[in-house]
Amino acid sequence: MSFEEILPKLKQGAKIIRTGWSGFELYVTLVEGAIFDDSPVTPYFLIKTADEGFSSFAPTVCDILANDWKIVE
Repeated sequence: MSFEEILPKLKQGAKIIRTGWSGFELYVTLVEGAIFDDSPVTPYFLIKTADEGFSSFAPTVCDILANDWKIVE
């Protein structure tokens, strides 16, 4: 799938990944409705990795133009 096709599914709570990644990356998820220091936080992406837990994720141009996105369970 393209990023444009999978983005609505990500917004609905799906976990996504690119098949072209090495396997170290487990999935990308969207975080919404977070609160920090009694203030709302704007939505953001997190990526779950095999050994580091979660990190912030910003898709690159290559990620946005790729057609190998898929939903993971």
